[in-house]
Amino acid sequence: MSDPQPAPHNSEATSSHQAGDARQEIVELKTLAVATDEKAVELPPPTAASVDGTEVVLVVEDGDILRDLTRRLLERRGYTVLVAASAVEAIHQFDEHPSIQLILTDVVMPGMSGPALAQLLLERRPGLKVIYMSGYTDEAIVQHGVLPGIAFLPKPFTASAIARKLRETLDVP
Repeated sequence: MSDPQPAPHNSEATSSHQAGDARQEIVELKTLAVATDEKAVELPPPTAASVDGTEVVLVVEDGDILRDLTRRLLERRGYTVLVAASAVEAIHQFDEHPSIQLILTDVVMPGMSGPALAQLLLERRPGLKVIYMSGYTDEAIVQHGVLPGIAFLPKPFTASAIARKLRETLDVP
């Protein structure tokens, strides 16, 4: 009796390009059927790519380390990321880059709060998506103007949590 052999099933070529003399084929496998003596087992398609994106995101965070980490996490997922350490910087970035589709802002910052910044930017561009992030308790967040039902990311967050929250927020019509 022979060992089970993996057999691609329902695969689709998604792109190809010429790289010098070598031709590279990129194939996305929708599912993979593994043939066994008893039955074929269908494996679901990977979901990691489903949280990736190409949108332009403005990260507003007064903490240098967290701002840089957030930028790197999102860039690894394919996003174009602009950063600002304050509301004043964020307004400047927003005015300079009309392609910004989402702002990810800290709730509590020196000077203007995240909710006040978001309100100002939403008045200028009503279709803008906003995610608030904070390490404060729910009560403190409500006191700063963030209401239940909005897109919120609690700190600390994982790389997968921030990627899911961005994709989920951007995909809302």
